Amino acid sequence: MHPDAWQELRVVGVEDGGFSRESSGRVAQKTLFVCVLLHENWIEDFQVEEITVDGLDASEKLISMLRCWTFHTVMLAGVSFAGFNLVDPTLVFEEFSKPVITVSRTKPDNIAVKNALLRHFEDWRIRWSIFEKLGPIHEVVSIINESPLYVEVVGGDIEWASGLIRASAACCRIPEPIRVARLIARGLTRKIQ
Repeated sequence: MHPDAWQELRVVGVEDGGFSRESSGRVAQKTLFVCVLLHENWIEDFQVEEITVDGLDASEKLISMLRCWTFHTVMLAGVSFAGFNLVDPTLVFEEFSKPVITVSRTKPDNIAVKNALLRHFEDWRIRWSIFEKLGPIHEVVSIINESPLYVEVVGGDIEWASGLIRASAACCRIPEPIRVARLIARGLTRKIQ
């Protein structure tokens, strides 16, 4: 993919805000969940919701936010948000028929993830089923001499996704849609704390 070609696409980046693991009594802890729509290297729009830490509402909230936009693809900063509140990329793809690219900064350790789910969640099978539906993990170098990203793609092929990731890595190895969503999420989190 030519470096400028991604700018013709409307790409959604998804990231969460920060949170603390400290107990807050019986009230379920929430954190921010941000979607940003980039088009022609500009922020066209963004939306902010709250999701429950270790809850099961991230996929539903994401699908609800995406219904407001016309877009070509979604880039997720992993599948785990707000702890183990998982976005199901397959569900998002089935809802919109648009490719979903999952980008991780570090290599996923699914054995450790499954063990953590077994230890901490009675509904671990529901959560683990999301990981089972994902395809192979691919290493993608977005910028020469930088560490690779770890990528899974639902509804598209890895060559196209790799090209999009490389083309949209404008100022660091993280693709702009995810980087911008992270900046907004973390900035708003600091503002409300």
